[in-house]
Amino acid sequence: MASGVRDRARRVLVVGIDGVRLDTLRTVDTPHLDSVAAAGFLAPVQIRPGTPTMSGPCWATIVTGVGVEKHAVWSNNFSGNRLAVFPDFTTRLSRGDGRRTYVAAAWQPLVTVADGGPLFREPSRLSHVAPAAETCEDWEAVDEQMTVDAVRVLSEEDPEASFVYLGATDETAHILGCVPEYERSIARADERLGRLLAAVRGRAAYADEAWTVIVVTDHGHRDEGGHGGVSDQERTAWIACSGPGIPAGATVRTLHHEDVAAQVFAALDRPADSHWTLDGRPFEVVPQAVLFDMDGTLVDTESLWWKTAEEVAKGLGHTLSDADVPEVVGRAVEDTAAHLFRVSDAARPLAEITADLDVRFLAAVEADTVLLPGARQLLDRLADLGIPAALVSASPRPVVDAVLKVLGAESFRTTVAAGETPATKPAPDPYLAAARTLGVDPAGCLVVEDSPTGIAAGEAAGCRIAAVPSFVPVQAAPGRRVLTGLGELLRDF
Repeated sequence: MASGVRDRARRVLVVGIDGVRLDTLRTVDTPHLDSVAAAGFLAPVQIRPGTPTMSGPCWATIVTGVGVEKHAVWSNNFSGNRLAVFPDFTTRLSRGDGRRTYVAAAWQPLVTVADGGPLFREPSRLSHVAPAAETCEDWEAVDEQMTVDAVRVLSEEDPEASFVYLGATDETAHILGCVPEYERSIARADERLGRLLAAVRGRAAYADEAWTVIVVTDHGHRDEGGHGGVSDQERTAWIACSGPGIPAGATVRTLHHEDVAAQVFAALDRPADSHWTLDGRPFEVVPQAVLFDMDGTLVDTESLWWKTAEEVAKGLGHTLSDADVPEVVGRAVEDTAAHLFRVSDAARPLAEITADLDVRFLAAVEADTVLLPGARQLLDRLADLGIPAALVSASPRPVVDAVLKVLGAESFRTTVAAGETPATKPAPDPYLAAARTLGVDPAGCLVVEDSPTGIAAGEAAGCRIAAVPSFVPVQAAPGRRVLTGLGELLRDF
């Protein structure tokens, strides 16, 4: 049986298909690209002003993660570039991290010294054959050879990050224009994409791997063929992606070519070094729903809970310390009561300890609940955007209902309290229940939490995490952002 996504070996395949107009793409039958989009998304990309709509500058931006001002590839002649300072992602990974990377490409400046290249300087594995002539037929032939080679490498070897380039589409548009043969070339590129995807799915270790697939084009074409201008047909490109953290039917915020390399690093759990000064950032998926923890996340009740636990512990002859934090912060009443019962010498029944915690905490919440900065504004923003919110708490229902009088019950499509699922946090049950009630895939949900216990629950449910730590420090991790406050999350929306 396959392990959980977070336990699987991360792998990335980037397929670059040169010069595919988005409006033309929509008229062509491309079942394999459609399957990537259906499992994730396909979104338009506008080439940034100042970037020539040419293959050299655009592919350099895509694979380095920086703009033309940094990589200095201004045309299809790469002379004068700064790729030694801003290398492609396969080179960064192989040279800097010792990772296995692979490139298959027939266009010579990508992988040879022709015209001031190569763009890809030090992948650990390379496939290349140049076309015999600049004809549609010869380019189809070398794309076919690159696909055959790539299928073999993807099937039999273990590259962690791969880039496969298909260039016949662009050459066909240059020679013939955006005519039916151009559309047929796009369909052939899609068929080759299908074989690459089949090679990935057919790997012996596939069940233990988590693959991110990115398909991207560099620019469009004018009707008569050709590019380099600023028309919408030339400036509009596109990116499709599927993989961990990207739910089916995902909506993404505005994408740029620079984001592709950043997404490759993120998909491999390799944080981008700040010294790289990347201009891109990983793809930002708009959540289908936001699932909020309550105590310490939206309202300042975590301090009330700690004070309550302190009072009850003192009555049992125990003084709370940092050692007690994991059993108190973010835990259900029953969990904390059981902990206090274990560590105290008092001969007080567990049921009485639980009831005492319940009564004292509810009274404190009713008297002193305060919203945390940004909570009201964030809930209102989600309502304006039509993004459903849920409240998912390890506190009992009376406490949740008391807090809802402050937060406003109308802010949430559903609420989940302790005891309303088979298990509570750190089990995934509460977050799974909320997602199920909202009718969304947990992978499409963003969980907002303050404690390691709640974060563990959200991650076990398969959700992305925005952590706003309160009592306990939280470290960034794959699928987990650590924020300074709710205001930072508010800016995302």
